[in-house]
Amino acid sequence: MKQSRRSRASRLAWLAIPVTAGLLLAGCSSSGTSSAKEPQTITFAFGATNDQDKAAYTGLANAFMAENKGVTVTTENLPTQSYGTTIATRVQGGNAPDTFYAEGGTGQAQSVIPFAKSGLVLELDDPGLTSKIPEAAKSLWTYNGKTYGVPLGTQLNGVIYNDELAKSIGVNIDATTSLDDIIAQCGKARAAGKTVYGLAGSTFQNNGILAVALATSTVYGPNKNWNADRAKNKVTFAGTKGWTTALESIKKMYDAGCFQDGATSAGFDALTNGASSGKILGFFAPSAAAEQIMQAAGGHVKLVTLPIGAPQGTKTYLSLSEDQGVTASAKTKSPKLAENFLKFIISDKGQEAYSKLVGTIPANASKTSALLPQYAGIQDQLAKDDVRGYAPTEWPNAKIYTDLGNGVQGILTGQMTVKQVLQQMDTDWG
Repeated sequence: MKQSRRSRASRLAWLAIPVTAGLLLAGCSSSGTSSAKEPQTITFAFGATNDQDKAAYTGLANAFMAENKGVTVTTENLPTQSYGTTIATRVQGGNAPDTFYAEGGTGQAQSVIPFAKSGLVLELDDPGLTSKIPEAAKSLWTYNGKTYGVPLGTQLNGVIYNDELAKSIGVNIDATTSLDDIIAQCGKARAAGKTVYGLAGSTFQNNGILAVALATSTVYGPNKNWNADRAKNKVTFAGTKGWTTALESIKKMYDAGCFQDGATSAGFDALTNGASSGKILGFFAPSAAAEQIMQAAGGHVKLVTLPIGAPQGTKTYLSLSEDQGVTASAKTKSPKLAENFLKFIISDKGQEAYSKLVGTIPANASKTSALLPQYAGIQDQLAKDDVRGYAPTEWPNAKIYTDLGNGVQGILTGQMTVKQVLQQMDTDWG
């Protein structure tokens, strides 16, 4: 199935919470021995947005070298804005870096699957590597049953939430709270001069995260293969009750005052201002944002990450994504060393170290994983595997997600109906 870009750029480009924008990309992991018959130096390319990003990537290379004496990983920081086209040109021209940052799936210049189809990236067959890729992420990193890259970590697409502030006004929401119970508390938050959630309703990205997170429970929870069924025309957006429920639920939240005044026309500055002033208890974003905010606040604020509760009677599932990662060139003169570097990235030890640095969840997190404190509330769901992948990474084009997000705004303003939005998404799918 084709996959589209719905990762870093579309979910995070807007993130200007009162701290920093952009995620760190780095990591480290368990090592493997390298064959002396091939060169023991490889290159690792990435596009760091700032000095912090660069330090994180460099730290990944250094950690690998520390566990593999005699090995050298030379890092190369490429301009961020042109990174995708630069990498694609080099890969197609046969002079790619030995290893480089890539996106899972398809839909953008640096996506792994198109490279794999053309034989341009290294096939990875070490069981110690392939077995570590989360099941929900395998379609992003495999082609024809073969593996061609590894994710750098896992993120929850849900709510960044100030639990201490919420409890101080008598609002109690955790990972087990149903959407109905959340809606029932929105009036209490309003009475205290706050709202449960902030919504940047004029931005399709923020609306989209909310809609997809709800559909993760109402659509993909009951049918984890819904995207595959849609690709075969077995189901449609408009004909799936769970999609209707997800979008109707957003309207119920709006009508109950769960979002701040002016939410339909608000931009991301509403989240920035609302979070910094204590006017909103939570907002919708990828989970790494929580660590960024807490670090920037110098320990003066404590945040948690939560799923968006499902409607009463529907099981809540976590929406997780593993679409940022690393691949290796098929032209590398050190294929074993390159594969060991990727194996290092995906190992348990490395994933845990990576998560502490950037605020993510280790891939294949288990009951024994060393999760950051902000993930304590969802550890039971992780252990029970009550998770689904981030659905839009398997949609065939970007317009579906854009029209979903814009459609949410239209529903809230009365300019569109739920049925019209879903029918448009079906048309977009093609």
